[in-house]
Amino acid sequence: MLPSLTSKSRRRAACAGVLAALWSVIPGSPAHADIDIQINGVDGELRRNVLAYLSLERYKGRDDLDANLVERLQERAVREAAAALRPFGYYEAKVEASVEKIDETRWRARLQIDTGIPVMMQDVILRVEGPGLEHPAFQELLRDPPLRVGKRLDHAAYDSIKDSLRRTAATLGFVEAQLTTSELRVDPELKTATATLILQTGPRYSFGSTIIEQRSLDESLLRRYLRYEDGSPYDATQLLRTQFALDDSQYFSAVEVLAGEPDAQTRLIPVSIRTEPNRRNRYSAGVGFATDSRARGTLTWENRRLNDKGHRLRAELKAAQVEQSFEARYLIPIGDPALEKFTTEWRYSRDELGDLDTRTTRLQPSITQVRGNWQRVFFASLSRVRTATANTGRENPLDTSDTLVIPGISLASVPRGYLGEALFSRGLLAELRGSTRNLGAPDDYLQLRIEGERAFDIAPQWHFFVRGQLGATWVSATENLPGTERFFAGGDRSVRGFGYTDLSPTDELGAKVGGRHLLTATAEVIRDLPRNFGIAAFVDAGNAFDNFGDPLQYSAGIGLRLRLPVVTLGIDIAQPLTNPACRSLRPDPRCGIESGFDNPSGPRLHLNFSPKL
Repeated sequence: MLPSLTSKSRRRAACAGVLAALWSVIPGSPAHADIDIQINGVDGELRRNVLAYLSLERYKGRDDLDANLVERLQERAVREAAAALRPFGYYEAKVEASVEKIDETRWRARLQIDTGIPVMMQDVILRVEGPGLEHPAFQELLRDPPLRVGKRLDHAAYDSIKDSLRRTAATLGFVEAQLTTSELRVDPELKTATATLILQTGPRYSFGSTIIEQRSLDESLLRRYLRYEDGSPYDATQLLRTQFALDDSQYFSAVEVLAGEPDAQTRLIPVSIRTEPNRRNRYSAGVGFATDSRARGTLTWENRRLNDKGHRLRAELKAAQVEQSFEARYLIPIGDPALEKFTTEWRYSRDELGDLDTRTTRLQPSITQVRGNWQRVFFASLSRVRTATANTGRENPLDTSDTLVIPGISLASVPRGYLGEALFSRGLLAELRGSTRNLGAPDDYLQLRIEGERAFDIAPQWHFFVRGQLGATWVSATENLPGTERFFAGGDRSVRGFGYTDLSPTDELGAKVGGRHLLTATAEVIRDLPRNFGIAAFVDAGNAFDNFGDPLQYSAGIGLRLRLPVVTLGIDIAQPLTNPACRSLRPDPRCGIESGFDNPSGPRLHLNFSPKL
């Protein structure tokens, strides 16, 4: 309900309304004028620069615009347009300008531009002298400059080279670097230009001592986050990487990494680091929905700093219709703390996989390391797995329990310069795991899992996305695998159009019990739309099976994409193209009958989150 007005407020509102009405009908009251500007002969960045120079463009919409002012603006337009083209090498452009009045408040301005013959670069001399000559960053600048012989003169490209040389020198610690020669000579008559830029780098400075102001962690741990060493050649990008590493550690609420004043005597640049500790405990709760997990909720508690050695503890309770779990994880930073850690994880979970109901208790220590562009994790999982069929009406329901140790190693690609930040996607992930009878397994087995995804820009506003999964298990019989070690397909990030874990080999009674192998593939074309939206068309294929060569299932569909700050929300409608009951090793007896049972099922809606393209 809106608040009521007092009598005085009502009188003021009424007066304001009367004044507004009278003002709108008073003859001669000022109205906003407008100038329609039409430019012919140039387009793209040339046209945009002409508009930026034109007084006509800046004055349109003013209340005091009259015929005399428009006439003066027309006279300026010829000079302004010609001046706007010189930075692009057109020194003898011909411009004709005319303005006509359309009505009392509107004019139309026309500019006809003939750019003429451009000035071409006759000679470009770019040189770096001094100790920095051989540095790869300078060599890269000299190898492919934006200004080259035989190309049109471009003042912006010349300025860009100057800025790049200065910026590179400052970034790499060439504090005394100077442009000893900086000349751009233009001969409009001959239509030629020469550019000369010579940088004298002077000596390169090094990192001096680093002073750290903090009160929450052992300083030796903090110094292992530094991306540089005292006395090493200075590089400002390493200061940024140090700041990012400390920010991503979550130990601090604020981090400031600053270079000090260079010392010309010692040729050292000192560094100071100031931090503010983060809150020790973090609590969070979340709810969500995806068609795989359906409704779900999470409760999380994290102690970011158990002690001054940087140990941390995280506990998470998750509840969804197809999965319930509790997980506790103890983390100890080792080696390079931004990239390496020792983790001990305890987890209890209950999962519905196809027609299996699995309950797992797991204790898993692991070591995580990063080498180049690859993250590797060594782990050994002590697991107690109970596997039962969800169909309790069976005469002899499957119900087995296994206690086994599962060692393994995983390799995952990480971006260049990775500093331990959370990743929402990985280009490639491979994992090798297995167990033997000596470690408690029902049978010896070895399993390989590979996942990969990649997005390509195929044209402006068009993208191509591919994703694939491969799983292979060497074991004598599928039933000798615990339920959590079997493969299932179908769902939001697998073969859409089919339910979560609905694609699977079946036993003699038709229960979906999982397979030894897995193969899925996705191809998706995405078209950008305004306001962070996109539309997609896709084809999925795949299945879980016991023998390579068994039938695959197929689907196709369309979807809407909404790009959020970190991830993309996908809303997909997928139509199965095959019927799993009729494309299996044990086809349903009704397949092929005129009843139409072997027709694919209807379309399925999928809601999911994926990496931002």
